[in-house]
Amino acid sequence: MKIKEKIENNVAILVLSGKMMGGPETTALHDHIRGLLGDGVTKVVVDLGGVKWINSSGLGVLMAAMTTLKNSNGMMKLANVTEKVESLLMITQLMRIFETYDTVDRAVSAMSESKD
Repeated sequence: MKIKEKIENNVAILVLSGKMMGGPETTALHDHIRGLLGDGVTKVVVDLGGVKWINSSGLGVLMAAMTTLKNSNGMMKLANVTEKVESLLMITQLMRIFETYDTVDRAVSAMSESKD
């Protein structure tokens, strides 16, 4: 899995590509978010458009990342969720927990409207 980062309107956009199947590559996402928090960035959009598949370990890392952000008064939203990943979020009922958006722009706009 690869992670590309860009900052827009004080929101970190993390573009993921590949598979989130656990192991060091997946935990790199959580480490990356901890680094952003260390830099004072508390709003993160995770772009899953390039993620081909995610397993329970990958879902666990997304949950851990969101919890870390929330515990630091931050927030995380998901964008460009593929059909396969969305079906997994629905089956596991995690759609109730994650806020998902069709595009990165919509997710960023939703965060910009949220109070810090």
